[in-house]
Amino acid sequence: MAISDGFAGERLCVVPAPAITAALQRPVTRRLVVTDAGWFPHAADHGRTRERGIRTTIVIVCTAGAGWLEIAGTRHRVQAGTAVVIPARTPHAYGADADDPWTIWWCHVVGSDVDDLTAAIGTTAARPLVRLHSVERAVSLLDEIVRGLERDQSPVRLVAVTGAAFKLMTQLASDQALPERGDPLERAMTFLSERLDSAVPVSELAALVGVSASHLTSLFRRATGGGVLAYHTGLRMTAARTLLERTDRTVGQIATEVGYSDPFYFSRHFRRVHGMSPSRYREDRRG
Repeated sequence: MAISDGFAGERLCVVPAPAITAALQRPVTRRLVVTDAGWFPHAADHGRTRERGIRTTIVIVCTAGAGWLEIAGTRHRVQAGTAVVIPARTPHAYGADADDPWTIWWCHVVGSDVDDLTAAIGTTAARPLVRLHSVERAVSLLDEIVRGLERDQSPVRLVAVTGAAFKLMTQLASDQALPERGDPLERAMTFLSERLDSAVPVSELAALVGVSASHLTSLFRRATGGGVLAYHTGLRMTAARTLLERTDRTVGQIATEVGYSDPFYFSRHFRRVHGMSPSRYREDRRG
């Protein structure tokens, strides 16, 4: 029979309902409150079935072993390095694999921003699994949440825990937008970061990474909100800002280093992006 908790060495924190209600009325924590959190190591026979869902959104990070999630009529296999996001009020069931029980970190969250954060991650009942670029970062944040709730559940502590939970949710969102190592988008981004001293035609970059120019543009728009040229320009402007802040090179020298042969064109472009000239930017940053 499936059990909900009681695993050797587990960590389990539950915030009392009155504290949750009070937190949802405060300016910061009303946006997101962690109601429960924990760590279940090698959770043999773990499982839950919620035919009507619950009022909180559930985040589960699997760090070892495997498990399963059944939602919207589909059973998904959950493996190490994968996170699960189950929207509030969604019927579901989940459990540990019988032969290789999972180890999981998890938390439940509620608040006015949770639906928007879940939408940013891109998970739905039909697509509840999340690939993680860094399991370690996710675990570090979940450990911070659990340690905070283990220490106490005062209003001040709940604010600190809210910060860690926001960071966890936004990390899950960014992991979905950023490319996997070695895929065409990642290779294109790396190439652009190493070619700040000149413009790179989209067609040439696309050919280099093995996709069409239109597909590469779509990948960039999905990941960054802008096109290839906008991304490259952003990298070049970042490099220019760093050089203005940390060196005494002239504006003309900096323009050349970031791929602008005409320093006047560079200055106009810099002003358009930053709202001030390179010289004014340097003065403001140096005080």
